[in-house]
Amino acid sequence: MTHKHKRWYDYDPLLLEIINLLEDYQSELHSQAEIFLQKVEEQVSKEALERFYEIVKPYNGNRWYDKDPIISKTVELLRVVPQKVQKRAANSFIKALKENGVMVEIKEYKEN
Repeated sequence: MTHKHKRWYDYDPLLLEIINLLEDYQSELHSQAEIFLQKVEEQVSKEALERFYEIVKPYNGNRWYDKDPIISKTVELLRVVPQKVQKRAANSFIKALKENGVMVEIKEYKEN
């Protein structure tokens, strides 16, 4: 299925791969996503994070990642955080999958 309009993560091959990995390995990456959210909460506040999520959360929630609030928050945050944070999170997810014995074909990326 081709999309007429590209999704926000289609422009970055690493982000596209991470979103696909999150979709394919939601249960394996759930705890890693929780850690990512905790790290973001250390920089802002849990209340600010919740307010942000309420603003960006879709009304009907029919995307695959809207079924799990942790994964949904993670994807939405990945959309808006600086590229350096995106790459750090992506590497963290890749490392977590490898530690869980999931063979992933992508390499870790250097932060710019």
